[in-house]
Amino acid sequence: MNTLNLVLILLTFALGGSTCARLAKWLLEQIQLENKLIYWTLYVIGVTVLWPICVVLISIPTGQFRFFSNYIKRIGEKLFGRKKNKPSRIAIFASGNGSNAKNIIDYSKINSGFEVALLVCNNPEAKVLDVAKEFDIQSVVISNDDLKHPEELLEKLKESDVEWIVLAGFLRKIPLEIIQVFPGKIINIHPALLPEFGGKGMYGSKVHLAVIESGKKETGITIHYVDEHYDNGDIIFSAKCEVTKEDTPETVQSKVHQLEFEHYPRIINHCLQKQTVR
Repeated sequence: MNTLNLVLILLTFALGGSTCARLAKWLLEQIQLENKLIYWTLYVIGVTVLWPICVVLISIPTGQFRFFSNYIKRIGEKLFGRKKNKPSRIAIFASGNGSNAKNIIDYSKINSGFEVALLVCNNPEAKVLDVAKEFDIQSVVISNDDLKHPEELLEKLKESDVEWIVLAGFLRKIPLEIIQVFPGKIINIHPALLPEFGGKGMYGSKVHLAVIESGKKETGITIHYVDEHYDNGDIIFSAKCEVTKEDTPETVQSKVHQLEFEHYPRIINHCLQKQTVR
């Protein structure tokens, strides 16, 4: 949270409190109560009821609506408890066209296991940002420096109530600070069968070319948890497809994409349902 946001949040609190107090007083003046005990009892009740309404309304022009709506939502959950069947909220990290991201979002619309709360992208020109806009999902563009010092990114994840992180073609290493905040709750998909053909620099067509040049008869996808090393976390699921002598990196990529589309959203949903404690 930067200084400007902090100032705007404090301003919203102050204006919200002042507005609800004045509004409660004005409403009671219209009733013209004489009994002081009843007057002050109703005044306290009125302020309590009007405060969240006033704060949320004022947060719109101050640009802090998302923060305060989530803030009041968390208060409500603490007072009344969280619904047991509430979908888990995930953030998708992506860098490219967003085909996997779109597939995951489409899946979430017809399955109640999770919902996409935030999209994080390190490429301001990436088409995946258009995907987020199409589905009215909040997106944030980060720089390499943001990953080296992820405090502000972690704050955005917290503000969006993100519980899990899903990588969908994200080409940067996840900082240790984020892994520590989301232990065992970051999922990645690799376009080959790990532990082979993984590691730094092994992504996209580079992976498929390496598979072909190795002479392997099979390739596939590996869905795994993320730790502090490239493509090293515990494997959750893998699926295979054939590699023939006629295959090129493009044809292998097409086969692998089919596996990604078929399995990734389903496995994400399975992981969240199985491991999220309500």
